[in-house]
Amino acid sequence: MFSPAAREHSLPELSALESVIDMGSPHLDVKIMGQAPGPGASRHPLYAIALGNPSLDVPAVGFFGGVHGLERIGAQVVISYLKSLVMRLRWDTSLHRQLEDVRLVFMPIVNPGGMALGTRANPSGVDLMRNAPVDATGKVPFMAGGQRLSRGLPWYRGQPGEPLELESQALCDVVASELLTRRFSIALDCHSGLGFKDRIWFPYAHTRTPILHLAEIHALKEIYLQAYSHHQYVFEPQSIQYLAHGDLWDHLYLQACSNTARVFLPLTLEMGSWSWIKKNPRQVFTRLGIFNPLIEHREQRVLRRHIGLLDFLGRAACGHALWTPAPEARALRHADALAQWYG
Repeated sequence: MFSPAAREHSLPELSALESVIDMGSPHLDVKIMGQAPGPGASRHPLYAIALGNPSLDVPAVGFFGGVHGLERIGAQVVISYLKSLVMRLRWDTSLHRQLEDVRLVFMPIVNPGGMALGTRANPSGVDLMRNAPVDATGKVPFMAGGQRLSRGLPWYRGQPGEPLELESQALCDVVASELLTRRFSIALDCHSGLGFKDRIWFPYAHTRTPILHLAEIHALKEIYLQAYSHHQYVFEPQSIQYLAHGDLWDHLYLQACSNTARVFLPLTLEMGSWSWIKKNPRQVFTRLGIFNPLIEHREQRVLRRHIGLLDFLGRAACGHALWTPAPEARALRHADALAQWYG
């Protein structure tokens, strides 16, 4: 499907993704959502890959990475999981049965141009996770919460009224067509950031108001704890850490809530990079080293560490009818979640 010459000049992560697409071609539905600008006049395809049952009657899970070009490990986690599924399809009959009941969607490299440049933003200088038309209702961190002063400064949002960046729009189109068309769906967006702990965030980022589906998030956390009692994650609303303008997942969640019969649970995996830096302090002197494990065995450990979470989400979506709160139990579950996260 892809020539060796094309791979030779692409990003390592893009080459890895295209190799996985080749290996899984009989089972994968592959779309190119656009050609994103890269350094100079180069262009990079924005791949969306799906496998499993395409019927809108089954739930779906979307896995996203590489929204911030500096955080390559997020793209690597998603590609690694996709590759594991492709390899298992050769022999794992239980996986084939699972895929009859779920749709799995992958967009591992949302910002290939930023990744090629080694920047958080895309080549236009826009931070894609500050790009949506959603304004915070409270005070945001100076600059880091999103700014409109200059695209030459970090965390630039773009100007009011401008269309979404090509990469942002591609992500929204994939979510709208593959996830928001179903009665139940989950999204996981893989990032890395400064911190000692791995965190799983859920909306909102623009307000401290609890989301409509807080009870479902609380129930999802509970079944995860039941399945993985010894885990490393902190589950929390992003607003506990900080507020921000322009969050794409807030934007998409608000769209999803326009249909009260729909449950859409967007999650963000924020891998704590200080755990890598403390073992190799020299990393702090490189831009990539602040956000990625640079030693090979630590990178491999990170890739193994999160596979269980991604696999869990697919299984949880398949069985959502068994764990999502019944109407008569939602009020109590919501109250428990309020006490835990907003008390």
